[in-house]
Amino acid sequence: MPLIHVSLFEGRSIEQKREYAKVVTAETARILKCAPEAVDIIFEDVKKSDWASAGKLASDT
Repeated sequence: MPLIHVSLFEGRSIEQKREYAKVVTAETARILKCAPEAVDIIFEDVKKSDWASAGKLASDT
């Protein structure tokens, strides 16, 4: 059972997440040769102040 964990900045709409989940599920099932029902996706919305890259908070850029 593939489990895909997606962390992204908060603010994406439910429609965007729905479309992403549909496409990623279909492609995962195709490539890994498993049933779409076996694919789980977890979305984690993260505040920019809780995400740092290269030593800088995303909220500072």
